[in-house]
Order: sequence, then structure tokens, then C-alpha cells
Amino acid sequence: MRVGGALVCLLMLLVAGCASDGGGGRYAQQNDAYPDAPPDVSDIPDAVPKDEPLAKSGNRSTYEVWGETYHVLSDPSGYVAEGDASWYGTKFQGYDTASGETYDMYKMSAAHRTLPLPTYVRVTNLDNRRSVIVRVNDRGPFHGDRLIDLSYAAAARLDILGNGTGHVRVEAIDPTQWAEQHKRSTASASQEGVATVSSGAPVQEPGEKTVDEDSTAKTPQQGRVAERQGGTGQYVQVAALSSAARAKALEKRLQEQVSRPVRVREEASVYRVQVGPVRDASHLDSIKAELHAAGFDQSFVVSATE
Repeated sequence: MRVGGALVCLLMLLVAGCASDGGGGRYAQQNDAYPDAPPDVSDIPDAVPKDEPLAKSGNRSTYEVWGETYHVLSDPSGYVAEGDASWYGTKFQGYDTASGETYDMYKMSAAHRTLPLPTYVRVTNLDNRRSVIVRVNDRGPFHGDRLIDLSYAAAARLDILGNGTGHVRVEAIDPTQWAEQHKRSTASASQEGVATVSSGAPVQEPGEKTVDEDSTAKTPQQGRVAERQGGTGQYVQVAALSSAARAKALEKRLQEQVSRPVRVREEASVYRVQVGPVRDASHLDSIKAELHAAGFDQSFVVSATE
């Protein structure tokens, strides 16, 4: 289980019971719980890797918990490990993490004993191959031999809530390399393009098959006519997902937040959520502004194919 929360509290007040490993402390495993009325977290996007300075707290080269000394890595590059993942819920909600941030179980975050804070990692459930990207901003887990503690949202995406744990692979992500690999920009959209809120699905060029057009009852034939008549053959892609249900949910959510048509296109079990078509450069700026206001900053332009 995670022993992040207020790491300072953990280190300084063990004797007073702030982080008892017995039956009564807040960090005791049996005290954790599901939220009473959890929202649907199936379409919460992955954390988007970006270069960040080290947190001012939580990055001491060594620290000790419950008599065990841990050595924090100076560089996460190349880190890959397999082990058991657990998750943490209501008992940590609203408490400070080791990095000084406030824990939010509905965000894509995690706790790790030795990775620098923050580090972005891809976590893959080796039993069902589901994958998410999370931002490590806390210390833990310090229960048994568990490798990583996931937020409630991340655990839900990986489908490990029911069992409580899952066997996973954890891979550190280099934000610069990640951005380059996911950039799909055109000359008309020379802005920085950092792709996808995907659950580990590869980002490829748009496919041929339309899973669903926008929510205005437009037929595929009408959509293609509109594209030929008024568009540049380009769309703004918001996500590439491995789940058709989550892609549909994101499409519905976007359609409620932006004034532009939203569609889902599928190829080889990858579902791309896109807004458009784009008429011209000014139209592109308007679409991106709406997406930014809706909380979707990491989008990029793709060319549509019929």
C-alpha cells in the first residue's frame, strides 16, 4: 500500500501513530476504501509527459521508512521493472503527497519508492495488456514487495480495482522523446504537437473506417461531402484509445464542450477521437482554442482519408 500522503508526517510522527503499520494508523491497509459514489473515470486521459524540474520535497537521495533505507534514482532514464501494483483511494484523498502536491484519486498519478519526483511512467497490466501513463508524485508503496501504487483512476483504467492488485510492467518515459514520437504536425499547424491521451494504444495515421460520426445524426456520406466541400482534409486529433467504449464516451463529452463536430475513426483496434474538419488556419486556431478551454491542450493535426 502507499505511504505517501504527508511523507514528513510519516517520517516524524511514526511513534505518535500518524503512520502506524498496525491496525489503527491512517496508512494501515485495511483503512483504505472505495469512494462512496465514484464518477465514471473510464475516459480520464493519461498524464501527458513533459519536462519538469524536480519537486522541492520528496527527492532526498536516501530516506528511511519503517527501518528500511531507500535510495532515490538520480535519473529515471531506461527504468523498466515488473512487479505488483496496488491502488489507493479515499484515505489519502486531499492529503499532501511527498512532492508537496495534493493527492487526487481521480487523476492519473502514482507513488514509487525510488523514482525521482515527478517521473512519467507507462504502466501495463500484464494480465490484460491495458496500459496507462501516470505521473509519479509520491513515495510508496511500503507494504510487502509491491512495485507501484496507482491512483483510483489509474487502477480503474487498468482493471485492477476488483482484485486490489495486479501484475504490471513499469517503464519510465523520456518526455522529450515521447513528444517527438507522438508529434503529427503539418506546415499549417507548426505549433508544438504532443499527442494522445491514449491508454497505451499506438498513435498512427487516421484509418479508413469511421466508427461513429459526430452526435448530430450526420451520416458518413454527409460527413464526407462536407469534408470535400468545406474542409482541408485535416482534423484535430485529441486521443488515440484502445477502447471503443472510452472513445465513444470521450466523443460525447467533447461534443458537449465544443461547438465543432466530433468523430471517432477506427483502424486495427485503435479508436481516434477527432474534431473537424479544419477549413483553414484561422479555423484551426478556433478549434484549438475551444479544446484548450475544455481542458484538452495536447492535440495535433492529422490528414483525413476516405
